[in-house]
Amino acid sequence: MKFGAIMQACRERAGLTQEQMAEKLHRTQACISKYENDHKIPDMPTMMKWMDATGAKEVLVAFLYGMDGLSILQNMMTLVGG
Repeated sequence: MKFGAIMQACRERAGLTQEQMAEKLHRTQACISKYENDHKIPDMPTMMKWMDATGAKEVLVAFLYGMDGLSILQNMMTLVGG
């Protein structure tokens, strides 16, 4: 799994639109879409800002420590649902 789906899930969990995320990161909505669709790879400072803006720092840590994307998404859904 690519990281774009995880980025999108974090943004949606935070209740942000792509436009709102773009404002927070000083990017365009098209750029946010490219990240989420794995057409563009964010650099680490951008990734850190994304996770900070969405309150999902634990997701980045899990990904960096080698947790697979599907497990991360399943854990996110468990936290939201329970």
